[in-house]
Amino acid sequence: MTAHPLIRLNPGQERRLKSGYPWAFSNEIHMQPELRQLPAGLAVRLEGDDGWRFGTFAFNPHSLIGARLLDRDPAAAIDAAWVHRRIAAAVALRSRISDGPFHRLVHAEADGLPGLVVDRYGEVAVLQANTAWADRMLPAVVAALLAEFSPRAVVARNDSPVRAHEGLAADVALLHGTDATAVVEEGGVRFGVDPLSGQKTGWFFDQRRNRDLVAGLAPGARVLDVFCHVGAFGLRCAAAGAAAVTLVDSSAPALERALAAADENGFSARVQARRGDAFDGMTEAAQAGERYDIVVCDPPAFAKSKKDQAAGLRAYGRVARLAAPLVAPGGFLFVASCSHHASPEAFSGVIAEGLHRARRGGRILATTGAGPDHPVHPHLPESAYLKAQLFQLD
Repeated sequence: MTAHPLIRLNPGQERRLKSGYPWAFSNEIHMQPELRQLPAGLAVRLEGDDGWRFGTFAFNPHSLIGARLLDRDPAAAIDAAWVHRRIAAAVALRSRISDGPFHRLVHAEADGLPGLVVDRYGEVAVLQANTAWADRMLPAVVAALLAEFSPRAVVARNDSPVRAHEGLAADVALLHGTDATAVVEEGGVRFGVDPLSGQKTGWFFDQRRNRDLVAGLAPGARVLDVFCHVGAFGLRCAAAGAAAVTLVDSSAPALERALAAADENGFSARVQARRGDAFDGMTEAAQAGERYDIVVCDPPAFAKSKKDQAAGLRAYGRVARLAAPLVAPGGFLFVASCSHHASPEAFSGVIAEGLHRARRGGRILATTGAGPDHPVHPHLPESAYLKAQLFQLD
């Protein structure tokens, strides 16, 4: 077997990797001119300047994250069989922690597959290859998925902006099968999913346990679901016995899917939709004197990059300030952030400030994140991007 090409760290850059960190940044690597000619995504051996062997890494000379850990064995064969073993392990884990075939099946570094995301919708798998290595290995990934549970369709949603950082083009493609239509079943509700044109992979599995939490409060409640997308929170509440649900989103197609799901599941009489800007909608609702027993705010990422951090945090604070007046005394407010660049501490701080500015007191009932099908690498706590809080307001 041919040895992987060798790359070395610059002097004094070994400490983090010796403690188990799975990435080497480009400025930590001794970038000899010949290394820049290596294909992006190639498997390499990474060693310290002192000769310490860190293992086999996926190398991209054009990315800020120059090397990502694949295997602690520096001679590991990173082939189709290796990929299949990692995916089989991910499948086995989900069979223990999920109650059905609807979940995040592969979650990148935490499942030992850097940059690869796979969501499972029963017989349909939707993947994102967000690193050059994962993109190179797509044929092996598809073969492993077919071997593990024989999906009738495999869709590549390779249109994430992060691919540009790896020098990869955006693309959406049906890699296997002819029919990619899919359905998610959650909490007794069936939702239609569009893997080819919906947001990201078509559904947000990361909020499932939070939807369980909110739906548990819903019997008899008046519910406002803001930034609702396809109405997952609101329709889960309707299924749990909410008296009335109002969905708010700026996307007409998303609201159409939400209303179709409400009709299919038999509670459309208790669900209404409002299309428009969420901030304007909350302001107008408060001015009209509307009050709800449960208000859910699950906005898109406001802090998509480090430079957006301050503005994004202000936006989350504004969400809390505008949502709080809509909560009836003794009611509940759920607010979430999926921004990597909003830390849990900063997020909770601006939410508390927003509630104070709205002159609403209360208490935190739960501080949560994504479910266990979104595991976190022990040395990459920043990858735990989702954070959320549930309040009862006085």
